[in-house]
Amino acid sequence: MKLGIAGYPQVGKKTLFKLLTGQVINEQRGNRQGLAPVSDPRFDRLVSLYHPEKETPAVIEFELLPDLDEDATRNAEALRALENVDAICHVVRAFSDEAVYHISGSVDAARDAQRFAEELQFNDLVFIDKRLERLAREQKSKKDERGQQEQTLLERMKAHLEGSISLANFSFSDDDEKLLSSYPLLTRKAVIHIVNVGEVDLQNEALIASLQHGLNEPSHVCIAVSAQIEEELAELDVDERRAFLDDLGLQQTALERLTALCYATLGLISFFTVGEDEVRAWTIRSASLAPQAGRAIHSDIERGFIRAEIMAYDDLIELGSEEKVKSAGKFMQKGRDYTVADGDIIHFLFKV
Repeated sequence: MKLGIAGYPQVGKKTLFKLLTGQVINEQRGNRQGLAPVSDPRFDRLVSLYHPEKETPAVIEFELLPDLDEDATRNAEALRALENVDAICHVVRAFSDEAVYHISGSVDAARDAQRFAEELQFNDLVFIDKRLERLAREQKSKKDERGQQEQTLLERMKAHLEGSISLANFSFSDDDEKLLSSYPLLTRKAVIHIVNVGEVDLQNEALIASLQHGLNEPSHVCIAVSAQIEEELAELDVDERRAFLDDLGLQQTALERLTALCYATLGLISFFTVGEDEVRAWTIRSASLAPQAGRAIHSDIERGFIRAEIMAYDDLIELGSEEKVKSAGKFMQKGRDYTVADGDIIHFLFKV
């Protein structure tokens, strides 16, 4: 799972990438990818319970994408890069600083978020028009049922997009999915607008609500982050950071909320393996069956799956130990048709 960080110049993309992944962009080496740990209080609680030799949280891969430009014709490289990510993090500037220029000459987060949404729609419309032209030529020389079905589908999609509605809100059948499996459509991707605010707007819920309402896109979500404050927090120890957050009236840093939001936006959940050697969070898609979850650890587990021994996270925390979970009759034995729940603690039995 990869998220792309996109946006116009001087909006805070590189700073956020560094804060999320701990990596500094080196333009000469072309290093623009990194992993960010996913904030999960359950993982932290399990670590404090088991005191393992090794701690391995869930992670998300981020890639810093090329700058966007006001001129749509110069955005081809940046938009092509978006095709290769699973979801898009669009950084929008909302902070004021006369020393930092804005490509449009003024700071307007709503304008920039809407412009980006329109860029994605325009990109998909251009692709659909080109594909329809090609299909029309092919149908003249040789008509075939698949080509006609694709043509009909594309015309419906085009009408949908021309109504300024993204394809994330378009109803696709299973047959439709097969027809467009290789299409580089950007408006089908989830978009998180990361609004880079000053301290005064960090808890300005009205600002975020206004942006969300203006976009009118259910697949787009907005979150306020102050890159400047997050930089200051990163330099503090745990106690100082907690005191700083308390002063701001916050429970978590914005980056912690952001990674959790990204995880949820991608439709991902975590299950855990625990022990004195390691506590680890494993990433799987929501609604995965037990053998598929085992594959996240090793393909042999899926291939030779026998059963999964499962504790619910809440049961373990409430009762305090694995022994007490077993004594309470809440230690479960599940087969290959079990759907893994978010937060399950699992031990797999398998044989190959």
